[in-house]
Amino acid sequence: MSILRAAVIALAIVDLTNCATTSQHQFTEPAGSWQMRSGQLLYRAPATTLIGDVIIRSSKSGDFELTFSKGPVAPLLFLRQDAGFAEVKGPLARSGWSGPLDRAPQQLRGWLGVRDKLIGSEDRQSVRYITGNETFLFRF
Repeated sequence: MSILRAAVIALAIVDLTNCATTSQHQFTEPAGSWQMRSGQLLYRAPATTLIGDVIIRSSKSGDFELTFSKGPVAPLLFLRQDAGFAEVKGPLARSGWSGPLDRAPQQLRGWLGVRDKLIGSEDRQSVRYITGNETFLFRF
């Protein structure tokens, strides 16, 4: 009987853990009508300065994707976001996160503010965004 009890407890823990870390939100998939921009990003925080490649994709309805990497084989951060929800993965996001924007961890809020600065700035070759002690400088 104790083996059955242990199996049930283990399954319950796995089920609860999956609920906490797996998003049920459905993002809009990129389509041909999405705008795409590529360039360089200088990211600066108190203990970090990184320069890498950035790819931005966005839709007219505000859906947004950002990929920040050090060359083609070293992704640093992947961000998907819409008006109320986000998903962030990669080494700069530590363990990753997904959820409603108003529940975002403090260390990711700068990254989640990038969408609002970049959407609508498609005609600019350079965008600077400073929030708290973080600086994002995009060059397209």
